[in-house]
Amino acid sequence: MNIKIEHLPNYRIAYVRKVGPYGPHNVKTMEKLKGWAKKKGLFNKNSTILSIPRDNPDITSPEECRYDAGIVISNEYQVDNDVREDKLLGGQYAIYRVKHTQEAIQKAWNIIFIELLKKGYQIDSKPMFERYYGEEDNVDYCDICVPVTLKQQ
Repeated sequence: MNIKIEHLPNYRIAYVRKVGPYGPHNVKTMEKLKGWAKKKGLFNKNSTILSIPRDNPDITSPEECRYDAGIVISNEYQVDNDVREDKLLGGQYAIYRVKHTQEAIQKAWNIIFIELLKKGYQIDSKPMFERYYGEEDNVDYCDICVPVTLKQQ
């Protein structure tokens, strides 16, 4: 597994939230965000799209899990009432690039935590997310981004 450690900037995002079990319904939430972003002229080849599971389904009941579909926006952009806004704090993240297929992404999520622990990292409390660039037709990979810190010796 080829994991890079990078320092990510803060991201200001506009997002749409779904509450409930993670899975196929997340796609509808992402489509709603993309539809809004296209209407606003924000969804293009330079866009950064984030898929953010806010809760651990091993700890939080599936009915209460929050999923956010977000797009990075400038500090000047004025958000309307169709979406919410938030800021994701930057910092040290483990980045694992995978093919943009459901199978490859799921496999990566299943092994990334074990690999990070083997390399001496612990998971930080900031949100983890999948990061996509550009319009849908141009996206053939995704970055799984996990906030990390080095274990204290």
